Amino acid sequence: MTTSDFFGYQNILTDQEQKALAELRAYLDAEVHPIANGYWERADFPTQVIKPLADLGVYSYAWPELAPFENSAVFRGFVALELARVDASVSTFVGVQTGLVGGSIAVCGSPEQRAEWLPKFASGELTGAFGLTEPLSGSDAARGLRTTATRNGDSWVLNGAKRWIGNGTFSDITIIWARDTADDQVKGFMVRTDTPGYTATKIEGKISLRSVQNADITLENVLVPESMRLQNANSFKDTAKVLRLTRAEVSWAAVGIAVGAYDAAVAYAGTRMQFGKAIGGHQLVQDLLVKSLGNITASLGMVVRVSQMLDEGTQRDEHSALAKAYTTSRMRETVAWCRELFGGNGIVLEYNVARHFSDAEAIYSYEGTQEMNTLIVGRAITGEAAFI
Repeated sequence: MTTSDFFGYQNILTDQEQKALAELRAYLDAEVHPIANGYWERADFPTQVIKPLADLGVYSYAWPELAPFENSAVFRGFVALELARVDASVSTFVGVQTGLVGGSIAVCGSPEQRAEWLPKFASGELTGAFGLTEPLSGSDAARGLRTTATRNGDSWVLNGAKRWIGNGTFSDITIIWARDTADDQVKGFMVRTDTPGYTATKIEGKISLRSVQNADITLENVLVPESMRLQNANSFKDTAKVLRLTRAEVSWAAVGIAVGAYDAAVAYAGTRMQFGKAIGGHQLVQDLLVKSLGNITASLGMVVRVSQMLDEGTQRDEHSALAKAYTTSRMRETVAWCRELFGGNGIVLEYNVARHFSDAEAIYSYEGTQEMNTLIVGRAITGEAAFI
């Protein structure tokens, strides 16, 4: 990393973790960074990166039986940071593949389902999507989920609609969360996307995470065998367990986006000449860089500690919620300062800050909005729930 890790948090990683992180960084800088702007502008996803990332172990680290070596949540956080530093769209793909899909199977699947399916996603043999959000249900998914699942012998019949489903246009399996019509509880299903009645349509016209293939999904009498129901997903509390694991890594991704914008700004400040010298020699430019670095450093300290708490088994919902709320706010502030440093050039993709500036908007909202995370922390502080 550059001066963005000003206090040297990466030094707490083991030698093996640092070596793996350096290998990932080299791949991302050589193979992903040069193509990221083009794919973003075309609103297309570089599917050619899926297998190399699997070969680097990126989808395997979280699962002890598949991980190439023992690793920490802090290391996995730095992996998320590195991915987002280069391309938040690729980072989002990995977050869905590993955290949301893999996490759903690991947390809510039976031991047999975990043994059968996790290796297929970890190797990149299968790609996955996570279907929770609906056209009329986002933050209120716990109560407002409208997609239904009805037991029919050894199968389930799913009906409903999902929206904003990342990887949704090319996934092999989508985890669909639906309300059981018998007991009104939310349950999880691994749905093969070639099942009759399952339709995914790409969402067009986005200004953020353009490379992510978000889809509207419709389910019309989609038949899912009981063997594909996540056996330990029996209520929304189980769904929340998955989200608890992924929210902290979204905070790391927010730091990564800020780092990407900051690194581009530092490089530009050293080469852009105005008034007879590089703009990095002007006081107001240095002020923007120092404020940005302060945000990054404070955010890094928070996410490192939250990940340590995950390893210790002491992390609670309010911890990851505060991290997500704080880091995404600081990310938003930082990318704006960095874009400002470029002047007019900051709105052009080739200068490598405009994409981070735009992508920050999606990260700010997904995996729990600012408002919802604030209320989770507020409840922990006061003992009073203020959600409605």
